Order: sequence, then structure tokens, then C-alpha cells
Amino acid sequence: MNMFLRPAVFSIRVGVIHNTSKRLFANTSTVSSRIRLERKLSPRSNDPSASAVRAFSSEMESTASLPHASKDGDALLLTPGPLTTSTSVKSSMMHDLGSRDSAFVDKTARVRKNLLTVVNGNEDDLTAVLLQGSGTFAVEAMIMQFVPRTGGKLLILSNGAYGRRMATICETNSRPYAIYEFPETEPLDKALIEKVLDENSDASHVAFISCETTTGVLNPVSELADLAVSRGKRVLLDAMSSFGVVSIDASVPFDAVAASSNKALQGVPGLAFVIARKKALVESAGNAESLVLDLHDQWKQFDASGEWRFTPPTHCLLAFDKALEELKEEGGVAGRRSRYDTNCKTLVGGMREFGFETLVADKDQAPVIVTFRLPTAQNFEFKTFYDLLSSKGFVIYPGKLTTEPSFRVGCIGHIFPSDMEKFLGAVETSLEEMSVSLPIANSPA
Repeated sequence: MNMFLRPAVFSIRVGVIHNTSKRLFANTSTVSSRIRLERKLSPRSNDPSASAVRAFSSEMESTASLPHASKDGDALLLTPGPLTTSTSVKSSMMHDLGSRDSAFVDKTARVRKNLLTVVNGNEDDLTAVLLQGSGTFAVEAMIMQFVPRTGGKLLILSNGAYGRRMATICETNSRPYAIYEFPETEPLDKALIEKVLDENSDASHVAFISCETTTGVLNPVSELADLAVSRGKRVLLDAMSSFGVVSIDASVPFDAVAASSNKALQGVPGLAFVIARKKALVESAGNAESLVLDLHDQWKQFDASGEWRFTPPTHCLLAFDKALEELKEEGGVAGRRSRYDTNCKTLVGGMREFGFETLVADKDQAPVIVTFRLPTAQNFEFKTFYDLLSSKGFVIYPGKLTTEPSFRVGCIGHIFPSDMEKFLGAVETSLEEMSVSLPIANSPA
């Protein structure tokens, strides 16, 4: 294998899986709310649920004193997910529906149809297959379904932790793969990827992340997909944190896109989905060795009866149905993108005034999550900073970079520019409480 890329910014790992399921790694080298309980308790003293609800309500009372809590009394989640959701999304879950009840079957059908609307797709070409579980369930199902164990090979273009997770999925499920790792704070380079594609003529599929949540860097989805298809590859896309905020149109030549309910779509965790070309699904029948992650079988079941094969996350789906309705009311992807853009600009501008440095260039930054370099200032300690912000009603996230210490602040969820202004005020107060001078120091230790 020719090493044509810059040293220290790129690495390759190749997994060759034998038909016996034995894994052999060949040619391995490195080049570089408070929840408001409106339901009235039964007066019966022997009702066990009554004491449980009272205990939970009492436990959640402590969040009511948060200075900058959400309307429901919870801390605002400035994270990559789970995220702050609207009161109406949470309230939609206060109902119990049977999984085979016509009302639930109808809502399932509506959610599937509305997901296609997000990508400007039509039901003749595309279908949305829902799954129980987190977004990784959808990514694993997608890889298992579309990359055959025999005759298939997945080329993974990675610039963060979630590309590497795809490699782990391939290893676990005996799928041949090659992973090329690029700098975490930069978009995937089309010129370099062209060479990678030429060197992997045996790859049947190419996979990459739309917005790499490790840093918030946005990859050029349409250009990369076109490039892969021009080389005869089929495209699998992880759009976990970008779906609903970064436009991914059905005209992009993907075979499948994986995402979940609880990122920019502003639902709750517990439901994932794959939007797939029907033709590709038909061709993939029998590829999945997992019963519960078989996308083809679940698709056929949805089309036949409208029902899930196994117990569905009914309350999650009710919340997702409401969340998709709210996305439409906000003006669809463009409307939500506008709010998130303002959130991001407010956040970045304010943090830079305090002296914090971002690790992704503005032109490459998705309005999803922002990575900041961990300051080296005297008296600054991240755990203390985190705890102080949490006590004021804001939850942030540790960094996930492999190259240097960092932390992340999210811009998505039911969060508004006014919330970002309040967050900046909480940051300033917290730094004062830590006796950290402003502007904060960022020079290497």
C-alpha cells in the first residue's frame, strides 16, 4: 500500500476477515424537569405508584432552584445528546398506546413519511426503517445490512471517534474494511480522498460521518458521495448529529443514511432510523446476521402490517412524532438551521471574548457542537468549571479529541440565543468564582 499522504496527520488500518470468522489484521501500519407531574395521584394509600411518584417528584424538586433552568425546571443540556426537549415533546409521552393499536400504527406510518420529507425524498425510491435503540444501533444495522460479509468491503473515511466506531462495528460483525484516519479538526479532504478511493478499488462501499461530533467539523457530504459513486462505490452515511439541521437531500447518491430521534430532530433517546434506497434494501436481503437489526425484514414488516417486529419504544415514538411536527412548524431544516446558526455564533463570539479558543475553523464549523481548547490558566480546572455551570443550570460535555485536552458545548436542542446569552453569563460568573483572570490563558503548559 502506497503511503502518499502527509506524515503524522493520517493513518490506515485494514481489517481482513476470513470466511471462518477468524479475524486477521493484515498490513497494519500507522502513518501518522424537572419533569412536571401533572397527573393527580390516587387517594388510595395502598397505591404503590403514588409513593414512587412522590419520591421522584421530591428528588426532582432540587432542580427547581437552578438559576437558568428550562421551562420544565431541568438544566439546559448543551451537549451532543441527549438534549433539551420542548415541554410539548415531553408531554406527548404521557400516554400509553398498544403497539398493535391502530392509533400507534398510524403514528409509526406518519413518522416514517415525515422523515422522508426531511430529505425531500419520495416513497417510490426511499423508505425509513425505524429501530429500537440509540443511533449506534442504526449505524451497526446499516453496515451489517448493506456490506456483505463475502464480496463486500467497507472503506471508512474517518476524522473522529465515530469513524473509528464504524471500524469496531466491522470487526465485531466480521465485515472486511479499511479505515483511513484524517485530522480531527479538519473536513475530509476531497483531493486526498480521491487518491484513497483509487487505492481501494476492491471496496464495495464507502462510509463517513456528515458532522463529526468529536469536534463539530462538517464534512462535504454531497461532494464526497459524488466522488465515491464516480469510482463505482456505494455510499453509507452517518448523519447522527446533522440530520434535521444540515441539508441532506435525496439527490445525494447514498444507499443509506443513519440517524436518531434525539439530536437535531429534538426528540428523546431510544429510537433510531435508517433511510434507505428500496432497491439497495432488496439487494441486501439476507446480509444481516442479527435478528433484531435486520433492516430488510423490518422494512417488509412495516410495509405488510405497519407494525414493528418486536416491542417498540412507544413513548419515544410519540415524542418523535411531536418533534417532527415541531420541526415543520419551525420552517423545516432551513428554519432550524437558522436558529442553530445564531446559537453557535452567540456562543463562539462570547467565549472568544473570554479568551477561549475554538479548535475548528469557522468555515468548517457545523452549528451542532463547538470544541474549545482546555485553558491552561492558573486556577482553571475543568471538573470545577463543569460543576459550577451545572449548579447554575447548564450541562456541557468533556472533549473527545485524541490530540489535546478540550471540552465541548452544544448548540442544538430546544435551546435559543437567549439561552446562550445566559450561558455566557454563567461562564463569566463561574470563572470569577474560580479566581480565573480574564481573558483566560490558552498558551501551552
